[in-house]
Amino acid sequence: MNKGTYFTGQPIFSQLLSFVPRSLVTRMARTYNSDRYCKRFKTYDHLITLLYSIINQCSSLREVTTGMLAWEQRLIHLGIAHPPRRSTISDAGVRRGTKVFEGIYLELLKRYHNFLPDSRISKRQSKLYLFDSTTITLFQDILKGAGKSGADGKRKGGIKVHTLVRSDQDVPCMIRFSNAAGADVSFLKKVVLPPGSIIVFDKGYRDYSTYNLLNEKKITWITRNSDTSIYKIIKHYPINEYQVKKGVLADRQVELGHNHNKKAIKVNARIITYKDKESGATFEFLTNNLSLAAATIADCYHKRWQIELLFKRLKQNYQLKYFLGDSPNAIKIQIWCTLIADLILKVIANNYKCKWAFTNLVGMVRLHMMTYLNLKSFIASPEKTLLQRFYHYKLKYIPPSLFDT
Repeated sequence: MNKGTYFTGQPIFSQLLSFVPRSLVTRMARTYNSDRYCKRFKTYDHLITLLYSIINQCSSLREVTTGMLAWEQRLIHLGIAHPPRRSTISDAGVRRGTKVFEGIYLELLKRYHNFLPDSRISKRQSKLYLFDSTTITLFQDILKGAGKSGADGKRKGGIKVHTLVRSDQDVPCMIRFSNAAGADVSFLKKVVLPPGSIIVFDKGYRDYSTYNLLNEKKITWITRNSDTSIYKIIKHYPINEYQVKKGVLADRQVELGHNHNKKAIKVNARIITYKDKESGATFEFLTNNLSLAAATIADCYHKRWQIELLFKRLKQNYQLKYFLGDSPNAIKIQIWCTLIADLILKVIANNYKCKWAFTNLVGMVRLHMMTYLNLKSFIASPEKTLLQRFYHYKLKYIPPSLFDT
């Protein structure tokens, strides 16, 4: 068998980096002027160092620097001429802005967006956006934390990541940061979507002025109705047998808002009462769309769980408990680089039609990131690829002898 099918002149990590063109990073560094006053540790070196740290799940700067020095002969494949020192990485985390890494991520998303959607996903999901936030707890009080105080009266720091996801891509298309203790409502106004889009968010983003703003932009919004909402019923819609079988109990057109104040904001909306057959729980969904079937509205909201799975995937597979810097800037850079790593691996999994669980893929890449194997063959059949490598070197190995034979 031709060994070229399984072996390559580049380690797996270098093959991963081939999905991040150096010209793209250079262009972004020039756009955001992120290499100004930098002699050695350029934006590209910074990105490679953090990707190595993230995929290898390093929890300290010493692990990063010693790990990269251990592979000093292979750093050339990564395009790094000078191994970074701990102080260099730390200083770059404070001085280099986050915009350049955001720009790299968004450019990569634009470049590989055709490799992300699943062919089994309906066209409606390409217009469906999910919006939510997740809190990353920090072991130092860098940003104001949320939740109850500990026994000593102190709280750990925390950063809240506000995320917008297109349902068919399963990766973030917009990220914003805030203190964990901050309110979520204001970030919904910053979302920019094309007309005709559908955005789903939970009831924590309740804001009537934002609802009307989305109405003006011709964007369908779907959320949960709050128990404290005040509304006036305008019309009852009939429910056919198919909708009843799906779990729809009621469908009403309403006007949100109270009459205690003439300046109170009013919103024309629709409330759908729905009973989930599996759990038996009853929900009220709120939307501005009057044409979609009630069961379809409930199904769209059900897909909001996808963004929770995204948060779970990021926290399980990448190092988001320990950061390589104590400053908010360094933490945000590392989060952006985590999203870049996740995007690359997601593209590889879809492009190479990986049949493993995503967690297994990340784990195998982490264990063999500096091994000289063909990435595509390795993903298709890791055991076969490694056995071929073993037999290849076994044939070349000549045991030492004390006597000439």
